[in-house]
Amino acid sequence: MIADFLRALGQMGDPRFRSVLLRGVGLTLALLVGLGVSVFYLVDWIIPDTLTLPRVGEVNWVDDFASGASILLMVVLSAFLMVPVASAFTSLFLDDVADAVEAEHYAHLPPAPRVPFSEAFGDSLAFLGVLILANLAALVLYIFFAPFAPLIFLGLNGFLLGREYFQLVAMRRLGRAGAKAARSRHAGGIWLAGTLMAVPLTIPVINLLVPILGAATFTHLFHRWEASAPTEDAFG
Repeated sequence: MIADFLRALGQMGDPRFRSVLLRGVGLTLALLVGLGVSVFYLVDWIIPDTLTLPRVGEVNWVDDFASGASILLMVVLSAFLMVPVASAFTSLFLDDVADAVEAEHYAHLPPAPRVPFSEAFGDSLAFLGVLILANLAALVLYIFFAPFAPLIFLGLNGFLLGREYFQLVAMRRLGRAGAKAARSRHAGGIWLAGTLMAVPLTIPVINLLVPILGAATFTHLFHRWEASAPTEDAFG
């Protein structure tokens, strides 16, 4: 497993990897900036320049305060959402990462069918929702089991990341039903490898590379784990 991770890490300079990263981060920044600007102008439109309050009279600073508060709120939300949103956007293009790994290390295989964009988009949205909700729910566990919070974080996100990236890679070769069956066969290894992927989530900037590194690592893991499985039909 460590060898697969290092092989993926060694290919991080691949131009196809950089292209996926730039597209994912670019779309994330565009979305967050667009959302922030929209919220700012919405607040500015809803709150009048001057308010008349009982026993106070005219107040002309509420709109400025609300606009400033909306900017601060969006900055905080952006810091929280940057990584999961970037992961979701980047996931739309992870087929390119798996293709690059297979072209480099598994050139004997026929090209894998591309997952339809609409299907990939739906899967990415579902993963983003689960990732955010699960981590919000885990805040309760962090509070009550504070000494074990790092282990809970790694275990939870390791499970989610491993499931997502293995499914993405396996589905290209085995289809959705075949990928689900393969996931059951290798559940323990997938969770352990996902936990390895979750470690960089705690490192700013580096955490943006997790989807690409995860997809590349799980491409190697999938081919190694399934090498002895009866997948001749799927691989052509």
